[in-house]
Amino acid sequence: MRNWAAIKERYLRDPLPIRLGGLAANLIRIKSFSDHPDHRDVIESLLDESKFFIEWTAPEAGIDLQVELVALQLQLACWQRSWQDIWADPLQRAAVGEHAQTWSERVLKMSGLL
Repeated sequence: MRNWAAIKERYLRDPLPIRLGGLAANLIRIKSFSDHPDHRDVIESLLDESKFFIEWTAPEAGIDLQVELVALQLQLACWQRSWQDIWADPLQRAAVGEHAQTWSERVLKMSGLL
């Protein structure tokens, strides 16, 4: 079991743009790991962690960014809800990877780190 309190404490030390960069990195990892069927557990962990990152980041974000983050969190939850079916279908798994990459690019752009 992960120590979410310790992860949160460490995550919140970084300024907002760096936190968003970490979220974007998780999303691109989802894309990267979606290519191999043995990475199911890794991606499930990344989905959970990303949802926490959003929960911890959104309160400090402006309203426009909050709207985007809520939409992303909803997408992550929808993927998790259907994860067994998604993972069993290589085409759906690839589609999730592509969507995760798109979200990663959006979050990175919103971070201002580019």
